Amino acid sequence: MLTHSPDHRLKFLLGAAFLLPAAPAWAEETEAAATSEAAAAYDAGGDYASEIIVSARRRDESAQDVPIALSVVGSDTLEATGNYTLTQVQQIVPSLQVFSFNPRNTNINIRGLGSNVALTNDGLENGVGFYIDNVYYGRVGQSQFDLVDLQQIEVLRGPQGTLFGKNTTSGAINISSKKPSFDPEFSGEASVGDYGYYQLRGSASGGLIDDLLAVRISGSVTERRGFLYNDTQNERAQDYSNWSVRGQLLFTPSPDLEVRIIGDFARQKQNHVLNVFADYFGTYENGAAIPNSFAERAARFPGYAFPTIDPFARHGEADSHYQSNMDGYGVSGQVDWSLGSVKLTSITAYRWWDWNPANDGDSTSLPVITKAQQANRQRQFSQEIRLASDSGGPIDYVVGAYYFWQVIKGKGASAYGPAAALWNRPATSPLPLEAWEAAVNGFEANSTSDPRTRSYALFGQLDWKFTDSLTLTAGLRYTHEKKSGSFHQYHVAGVDLSTLPPELAAQAAIIRAQFNPVTDYSTSFSDDSISGLATLSWQFSGDALAYATYSRGNKSGGLNLTSLPAGIDPNVAPEKVDSYEVGIKTQWLDRAVTFNLAGFWTEISDYQTAITEQVPNTVNFRQYIANIPGVRSRGIEADLSGAVGEHFSFYASAAYADTTYSDYPNAPQAPERLNLGGKQDLTGEQLPGVPKFTYTLGADAWAPLGALGGRDLALYAHADYSHRSTFNTSSSDSRYADVPGFGIANARLGIRTEDGFFDLSIWARNLFDKDYFQTLSAANTGIVTALIGEPRTIGATIRTKL
Repeated sequence: MLTHSPDHRLKFLLGAAFLLPAAPAWAEETEAAATSEAAAAYDAGGDYASEIIVSARRRDESAQDVPIALSVVGSDTLEATGNYTLTQVQQIVPSLQVFSFNPRNTNINIRGLGSNVALTNDGLENGVGFYIDNVYYGRVGQSQFDLVDLQQIEVLRGPQGTLFGKNTTSGAINISSKKPSFDPEFSGEASVGDYGYYQLRGSASGGLIDDLLAVRISGSVTERRGFLYNDTQNERAQDYSNWSVRGQLLFTPSPDLEVRIIGDFARQKQNHVLNVFADYFGTYENGAAIPNSFAERAARFPGYAFPTIDPFARHGEADSHYQSNMDGYGVSGQVDWSLGSVKLTSITAYRWWDWNPANDGDSTSLPVITKAQQANRQRQFSQEIRLASDSGGPIDYVVGAYYFWQVIKGKGASAYGPAAALWNRPATSPLPLEAWEAAVNGFEANSTSDPRTRSYALFGQLDWKFTDSLTLTAGLRYTHEKKSGSFHQYHVAGVDLSTLPPELAAQAAIIRAQFNPVTDYSTSFSDDSISGLATLSWQFSGDALAYATYSRGNKSGGLNLTSLPAGIDPNVAPEKVDSYEVGIKTQWLDRAVTFNLAGFWTEISDYQTAITEQVPNTVNFRQYIANIPGVRSRGIEADLSGAVGEHFSFYASAAYADTTYSDYPNAPQAPERLNLGGKQDLTGEQLPGVPKFTYTLGADAWAPLGALGGRDLALYAHADYSHRSTFNTSSSDSRYADVPGFGIANARLGIRTEDGFFDLSIWARNLFDKDYFQTLSAANTGIVTALIGEPRTIGATIRTKL
């Protein structure tokens, strides 16, 4: 368990405060009031006539000129809200949903599509592409580190396959970090709060050789004690530790040539996941008793008390070790070479991700499932080359090629303790308890998997201006992909069955095969796909753009590297996406107000979804990936932002997403209806993890206070509120997994100098201490476990910019 010293935090904060007035006088003027750029094209510094520049089409353009529905969150907004993780950023981007069982098992959705609410399969990829500085991150867990020294985050909504490729059928998250500068600059901040929270962030940049070589070093440290308490182990859980460092070199041998080299390392440790008990049902929906229910199992152990169902007491009782630890690191190089009317760009990257988990598989204080985990060692290499026009003529284009290689080496472990036999054995089992004890007491199975991917792509996109106001955009991408992998499961501990009497050994072998059968297979496939788009945009006034888009996307197929039921293909077919979108982008009152509106309709065939089903005639469940016939997502998004005078700004965003199974007659059955059969028809039901309605409101205000030490002083305030309607977090649409809608408010109040030299603020997250669930999971035993949202936290931050 992590420990922290309040004395050290206090000393650092006081030391930083005393050092600020002594800093050199070469501080440069920085942007003042922090307001949100989310889903709007205006400058966070308060000058609403300024443009937000994005690279959504692999060239620098004004966000309001790009015929794509996108949200932009700039560095000032990240500071104003204190949102330095992707999970926090979703609070200001309504169409983005991020929730996590742990970093590896994170689900990212845009417009309700991207990934199921389910455990991650190493042979499958997410439908939302995640990029930092033009580098694609192959595993979703890599997105869960603290974000460091960012310029902005672009959330591109809808298929982006032509230019971003690589599994962006639902959208892409395109993150840009701040580049090295030749002029010296420094920014730093220190925060302290309750729950032992502290965070240090800093960045320094400057020239090593004038106009030739510049360097930038950035880093952050975040530590926090846990929000949960484990009554069995008498310690806190759900704590958080994240260390990140990032170094950059910028080489400019000529005005036309720029080389940027980036290296980064991040380490995260959490004493988590500790599930809490949220509900219990001992009967099926029709009133029939659930056989071998949680209560029935618990009653077999005289010293075990049925758990108290009080989730927001934030107590759990797991007896086994649990952790969510990971390292992520990599290096990339980008070369930009201006060749007159065209610009050549090359991006080369190699990345590592090491995932080291541990889990208590039963969430109780009994030694039932002592291990239930899957470690990963992921490695990836990518190379992209593209050529973009830079002439400003009636035709603009981007053409390029892309290569991606990835291997994920998985190591799984499932182990069972002394209580496993009595806990699992149904009263009606024909096999004696002695056989169950021999089978599972001390039994452990390990597994290995190694999905490998090679992907090659050629792409091009053309913008043709028919007139000054009418533009046709067309793009195509051809992708060839090869995937291969193997899965091996073997027994490493437990009673040697050969030492038992033959009848007892045979019975124990049957039980072990139900839990973790010995498995050994390999599989591979190759796939060719075409994706593309056609967009017609009309600039019907200087500050108004309308557009209509059809896009065709593909999400690559996958490998089912797990213990599969008979007849299930280890190869998962690719998804095919047809998407239609219309939108309008406008600015009013001399660009002081921005209003954008988009409507979309997306049809997906061969949708890749998680299947969780009971193994026939056993107490065991299994999970794998399969294709279902169809899914549809349709909805509307609106974004409004503006300034009222010089001292007040606001933003509001809302999204409605009707994301349903259009054809799913053989879905897995919900636990409360398992007595009716193992299948149900979910056609027409909302996909898991998708609230139908989300919205965000935010405002910033500031007022001058006079001068202090020759610097203008101002009082400022920020507040934001995000709301999500009810959504379900199970693949079977269990009513016990319905997460009630909730809203979260955050606020910050501070005082600062207008040049950014001094900034001191107090803040609160989840201001009104709203109790809410992140996920609810109903088991076949009738017990419902939950991951709980964070409680109210308060703290203070001191910043400086030089």
